[in-house]
Amino acid sequence: MTQNREKRMDKLEEWKKEYQSMTVPKEVKDRIRMGIAKAQEEKQSEEKKAKEKQPEAKAFAEKSYQNRENRDYGKKQRGVVFMMKRVGMGAAAAMIAIVVLANSSASVALAMGRIPVLGSIARVVTFRDYTDKSNHFEADISIPKLEGENGSEVEANKSIEEYANQLIAQYEADLQASSGEGNYSLTSSYDVAFENEKYVCIRIHSTMVMASGTEFVKVFTVDKETGKTVSLAELVKNQPELLEKISDNIKEQMEEQMAADDSVTYFYHSEVPELDFQGLSGEESYYFNADGELVISFDEYEVAPGYMGAVSFTIPKEVTGELSK
Repeated sequence: MTQNREKRMDKLEEWKKEYQSMTVPKEVKDRIRMGIAKAQEEKQSEEKKAKEKQPEAKAFAEKSYQNRENRDYGKKQRGVVFMMKRVGMGAAAAMIAIVVLANSSASVALAMGRIPVLGSIARVVTFRDYTDKSNHFEADISIPKLEGENGSEVEANKSIEEYANQLIAQYEADLQASSGEGNYSLTSSYDVAFENEKYVCIRIHSTMVMASGTEFVKVFTVDKETGKTVSLAELVKNQPELLEKISDNIKEQMEEQMAADDSVTYFYHSEVPELDFQGLSGEESYYFNADGELVISFDEYEVAPGYMGAVSFTIPKEVTGELSK
């Protein structure tokens, strides 16, 4: 068993070194840039069309606001007037413009899923899809994007796009190196793992299949007020000892799970101590569950053998406190 584990880890290190030393061909970079540029042009075109409709909608909003202000609805005011008092005339006009446009054009109505609602970060949408099929190679990658208030740019999108472009570059480099021979599949999808008034956690789950499958998970936890990603180290920066406490809790969970089930194995107290889990660095992926508990996510082979897949550990609030608030 020790020999098998050593072989697996040696192979993993070999793959890591190959990937880290990989040079992305110029034509691959050009394709990525062209794809990004095309998506940006389409977005700008849609925004331009929407802006051309706004003067009429804004005038309608201002007239409506003035008429209703002349009436005294007191605390019973509702709808547009209530919203105007809370968020201001400009935001109200934008909301009315959405209603007017949606009822005047079928194509605009179909695009409503991409129009942000009010808020510092409005929603998560699919920025673009990358798909390819060449011989027995295929890729299907969905790239998420955060939309800010009134379509404003969110800083975290840069990191998300960079990560997606790395996946695409890896696929295209592998495709070019093998000329499409062999069987290779790369799929990547996302979901919103958690969201409250303060944070939104976008989880990107990817699977690469060659001779066998490999899972890896990347989570972007974003501060909804600033639009910036928040690393685990930044999350606990006011409590420097907390990272060690979380690490100790993960070690305890590993021991308990292995003691309860012989089929469960982690790289902890193993026959290869130098490869054992030592503790968190602060750069690990994390999110919060529905109860607001911290969940630390690890890629396949990172803290356990490949058959365990990508694993995660839920840390009780007795250890972390209320980090999600």
